[in-house]
Amino acid sequence: MYAIVDLETTGGLSEVDRITEVAIFIHDGSKIVDEFTSLVNPEREIPPFVARLTNISDEMVAEAPRFFEVAKRIIEMTENCTIVAHNASFDYNFLKHEFKMLGYDYRKNSLCTVQLSRVILPGMRSYSLGKLCKEIGIDLSSRHRAFGDARATVTLFEMLLEKGTRGVFEEYLSLDLYSAKHHPNVSPETIENLKEETGIYYFHDQEGNIIYIGKSKNIRTRVMSHFTGNTTRKAKKLKNAIADISFECTGSELVALLKEESEIKKHQPFFNSALKRGEFRYGIYAYPNKNGYINLIVRDKRAMKVEPVIYVYSKNRGIKMMEQVLEKFKLCQKLCGLYESRDSCFNYMVSLCNGACVGKEEVEVYNRRVEQAIAYLKGKGQNYFIVDKGRHSNERTVVQIENGRYKGFGYLDMEEAYVNATALKQVIIPSNGNKDTLQIITTYLRKKKVEKIIRY
Repeated sequence: MYAIVDLETTGGLSEVDRITEVAIFIHDGSKIVDEFTSLVNPEREIPPFVARLTNISDEMVAEAPRFFEVAKRIIEMTENCTIVAHNASFDYNFLKHEFKMLGYDYRKNSLCTVQLSRVILPGMRSYSLGKLCKEIGIDLSSRHRAFGDARATVTLFEMLLEKGTRGVFEEYLSLDLYSAKHHPNVSPETIENLKEETGIYYFHDQEGNIIYIGKSKNIRTRVMSHFTGNTTRKAKKLKNAIADISFECTGSELVALLKEESEIKKHQPFFNSALKRGEFRYGIYAYPNKNGYINLIVRDKRAMKVEPVIYVYSKNRGIKMMEQVLEKFKLCQKLCGLYESRDSCFNYMVSLCNGACVGKEEVEVYNRRVEQAIAYLKGKGQNYFIVDKGRHSNERTVVQIENGRYKGFGYLDMEEAYVNATALKQVIIPSNGNKDTLQIITTYLRKKKVEKIIRY
């Protein structure tokens, strides 16, 4: 049985926004056998742009039932059903969070008609519900309303059932429930105990050996994904070897990354043949040219025989970092490999370069700035703590960097003051860092926001 769902909400974040309308069609694989549609009072104002999109106003939902008043109906009608939706993770996560606020653990397996359509109906110009329905001739007269979108999804799903194979639906089934079929060697209790929190997880074989270590912002979802969509031989072999699962919540995604890296190096699990982020393909290298000026350049590490100033994941990332230090330390585009020219670089022509590219700036003066740039890239002389969310609301994680080196991490009770460097050092559990560790931290800080950075 399938529960084909569409929701309208006050916004796009399930942990912040609320449901304003719900439509559910129960389908037995051949026809609709039950349906339910209702506006829902979100108990907050609907943003104007959302109201314009959905045509659902505050006035319309003022007298509508609140979610807890329709929750029992939803539970009863979706019992033993697989959730089906266009972009299923959106609708399913909203339902789960609404039930979570009521203290109820709502879990279903799900199918996404976006994913299925890409496989079963290849070559479409767009897979958004409106454009896809228009291209394949499905009526969608009430767009961005739950009933109209859900009814169109029913028709689309019926088409996919007719054209698709059982194997495709099996492969793209997203698990959130125990299934002896999908993981016969793992106990129901083990699956039930998995947390929907940030941390690392361990797969064990029959003898208890750790065979794989991973990290995720949602341990349960990531673990369950290992049991479906096993398209490679290695993925299938891993799945069949799993006999038990353990995990550790970290609160902070950065700490999860750091623990994953250190744990993989420590245990050397068979299926972690190479740490995903450990094999940096590129580096920023420094070398003097024939005139004595220090050049900086991004190169594939396989083409170099010396250690780089810093490793980077990709050439584009290296170039972006070079552009940052070029501007910060007023370096030469040509000597940084960012401008090809037989003469001066472009920045010199517009007075942004002091002329190292044409010998106008003294070698010693220019090289001093390059050395400063190198120290900046390496993080030398930088002492700071990274404070971010912990494993619960009254806790924070603390990561320490001293003189550009990773010193370790720890957890801090929020009742304690954490503005004092001495107090913060006391919670740090010492750890040996390496080039991979520091690279994880610097890359994370460039891409993600943390609660606070305290320098000392």
